[in-house]
Amino acid sequence: MDILIIDAQGGGIGKQLVAAVKKAFPSETVTAVGTNSLAASAMLKAGADHVATGENAVVVCCRRADVIVAPIGVVIADAMLGEITPAMALAAGQSRAKRILLPIGHCDNIVVGTKELSMGQMVQETVARLGAVLTDGVR
Repeated sequence: MDILIIDAQGGGIGKQLVAAVKKAFPSETVTAVGTNSLAASAMLKAGADHVATGENAVVVCCRRADVIVAPIGVVIADAMLGEITPAMALAAGQSRAKRILLPIGHCDNIVVGTKELSMGQMVQETVARLGAVLTDGVR
């Protein structure tokens, strides 16, 4: 199972996600892609198995992933202060992978019907949802 974690800006969310996913599922492969080198570096330090940077890496890795874990902005062109290009959003949105998207309300994206959670709570919920996906054998 190839789990792809995508993050932008400073990579803080991705760093927390990589650490939590590797702790909960140490035998699973985690590929991390940062939209910039700072985000990629943060996820590498958190223990990702493979790390890449940039638009083409997002596009290629979305084709190969079984599960994509990322802030919801990854499927919205120009989100995350413009770091999500239209090609990145298209690749993530059209991927055959199961997507687990964190409802981060930055960059004017408001997700109605979600409860207010701390980042730590969102990471825990993400790991729980990922566990359900892995148990169901989604490929």
